[in-house]
Amino acid sequence: MGGFFGVASRRDCIFDLYYGTDYHSHLGTRRAGMAVYDSERGFDRAIHNIETANFRPKFEKDIVKMKGNLGIGCISDYEPQPLIVRSHHGTYAITTVGKINNTAEIVNILFENGHSHFLEMSGGDINPTELVASIINQKSTIAEGIHYAQELIRGSMTLLLMTKEGIYAARDKFGRTPVQVGKNEYGYCVCFESFSFLNLGYVPEKELGPGEIDFISPECVEVLQKPQEKMRICTFLWIYYGYPTSIYEGLNVEQVRYNCGIKLAERDKKRGNVHPDLIAGVPDSGVAHAIGYSNASGVPYGRPFVKYTPTWPRSFMPPFQDRRNLIAKMKLIPVHQLIRGRSLLLIDDSIVRGTQLRETTEYLYESGAKEVHIRPACPPLIYGCKYLNFSRSSSERELITRKTIMRLEGTPNPSAETLQTYINPDSDEYAAMLEEIRKELNFTSLHYHRLDDMIEAIDLEPCKLCTYCWNGKD
Repeated sequence: MGGFFGVASRRDCIFDLYYGTDYHSHLGTRRAGMAVYDSERGFDRAIHNIETANFRPKFEKDIVKMKGNLGIGCISDYEPQPLIVRSHHGTYAITTVGKINNTAEIVNILFENGHSHFLEMSGGDINPTELVASIINQKSTIAEGIHYAQELIRGSMTLLLMTKEGIYAARDKFGRTPVQVGKNEYGYCVCFESFSFLNLGYVPEKELGPGEIDFISPECVEVLQKPQEKMRICTFLWIYYGYPTSIYEGLNVEQVRYNCGIKLAERDKKRGNVHPDLIAGVPDSGVAHAIGYSNASGVPYGRPFVKYTPTWPRSFMPPFQDRRNLIAKMKLIPVHQLIRGRSLLLIDDSIVRGTQLRETTEYLYESGAKEVHIRPACPPLIYGCKYLNFSRSSSERELITRKTIMRLEGTPNPSAETLQTYINPDSDEYAAMLEEIRKELNFTSLHYHRLDDMIEAIDLEPCKLCTYCWNGKD
């Protein structure tokens, strides 16, 4: 995944840039960077690896040296950025969030149009931000180039591009990721997460629409390309990776998660066969879902285990799955008095491979739990995301649902029609899949959030939500 923060101010922006970018640290795990422009010093940039340390300590020496009234910063899960590019548009800095699925096709187009070249990263990949810059440089103006990139790229692409005059902000063509603008007495900021500027003295100004391109200077925000009507914003923003205080399309993440928990509780009430003693959420993203469930069901909410965060990095930070699993397990400290002899209902944001949740369940049994009921806050993940990089390390065959379907169907390549039968929550195939997963992961019971309930909890028109990973529909 990834996030960004930009500032166009009439005063030095480095303080706001530093803390605003840091507020996006939950969105990326590998690289971070800041670029600034000062009329006397010109462009300056710093990039660091953040796999073993948080953003702030990595950049605390840089902010003493850096200066400028324009700046962009980013947190990235993969490529080093922002990049500073020199072209016929002049010098500019650029950072992107998205996923390019037709890289080879675009590279061939660029080679045919001229003598472009790209620096290969480790593994032979091309930095997608560099590729976007090359696309932009094909056109006579930056705005035309950004629009060209939006049309050419299959996947998604949201970006900030900083020149000497200001910052171009462009939201993905279908609005899969957000772009927010804040304002204070000195100018403007632009960011991924809406909460990131609140404690810095900015107030909300606007949210860019799908495909919208704006130019932001210290004096004003100018719309260069109006938004389109069609939108497919990523639903997982509310379910999993959005921060609780964030607001997308006017909908707060924490409130939506409460709503999801309420829907899960209402479904269980209709079934009438589960009577837990305690409702708990897997820290951190499962907590709000669990609170919503508890409030609706009347069953107490509690913390049978507590996440130890002062020194442990996030569980998804290491590049190797076995290390992520180990750290996830070591971070959770049990409260035996809340576990022993009790029936627990546990809500997690999702089940991907199932490895961590199985270990958590076994951990609870070993600590004396009588029952462990699992309620994922989203439907079964059947398809790998092809629009964003938050699931970059996962292939579809690693998904526990796909493994289960392949086992039930007796084929490594079930057809699209067959997969659709497992998506229907009222089908026999769906029930068989759930039972197989329940037994494999050793849950007392398992019921996923239904897609229709989840969409109702979000309260946005279904046609505006991307639900591809659950139903395979664009």
